[in-house]
Amino acid sequence: MVIPCYNTHEFLGKTLDSVRAQTYSVDEIILVDDGSTNPSTIHFLDHVGDDVRLVRQQNKGLPAARNVGFGVAKGDYVLPLDADDWLEPSAVEKLLGALTSQDKAAFSFCQMYMEGDGQGVLAKNYNFFEQLFLNQLPYCLMLKKSAWEAVGGYDETMRRGYEDWEFNIRLGSMGYFGLAVAEPLFHYRIAQSGMLLSTSNKVHGELWASIRQRHPRVYGVSNLFHLWRHWRTKPSTYPLFLYFFWLTASRLLPTSAFATLFRALRRYSHGRRVTASASKA
Repeated sequence: MVIPCYNTHEFLGKTLDSVRAQTYSVDEIILVDDGSTNPSTIHFLDHVGDDVRLVRQQNKGLPAARNVGFGVAKGDYVLPLDADDWLEPSAVEKLLGALTSQDKAAFSFCQMYMEGDGQGVLAKNYNFFEQLFLNQLPYCLMLKKSAWEAVGGYDETMRRGYEDWEFNIRLGSMGYFGLAVAEPLFHYRIAQSGMLLSTSNKVHGELWASIRQRHPRVYGVSNLFHLWRHWRTKPSTYPLFLYFFWLTASRLLPTSAFATLFRALRRYSHGRRVTASASKA
């Protein structure tokens, strides 16, 4: 288990307790302090417990902190978990059981409970074609360490967000695919002040363009049609043909106009619709 932390510990106790309560014993809890300066956070980390391996580094950003954790992990399987999220007691057991049941799978993931500013259970499928256009996977993957090593880890230059999206695309582009556990076992805290909503979404078009630039072969027209034909019969959140229009819009519209379009459409996203349904129940 790899848990990065930077100047936040409000929910870290709950995060750690959920790891300690797993029905499948977790061999390592690696907590990476990414250069925290908050005295309260530093005090909490100083007294975190003997069962936690605390690794401290200068502030280098979330992807670098995850890479450090993966690098020092001794096990064959690693699960990243953020410091404000938590797991159901059977999460590790079921994720690991699914992953080890299929030799060809490189990672497994589960459905997730949205907490905080989002509510309800968000269903997730694995469709690599869809993943090229929208990040439909949770960052919390039970991952073979060998796959993390083979693709070069998380891109440490992506400090503004979407590092997990680019990492997942790199996994798929190199033939490392995943499978879903059809249960909500992961609690994901959504906050308007968090990185995803406050920063990444504002520059979504710019960050997605940088991902496409990193993977020109994957986003080539002929390759996209090949992938679409392969994945079109697999479960997806939205009809796959719509993503060709989305890609066209991103290329034709000015960056500011595409950002405005993205924010407008996000009001009707899967997560927003699930939250709306949960609030009415």
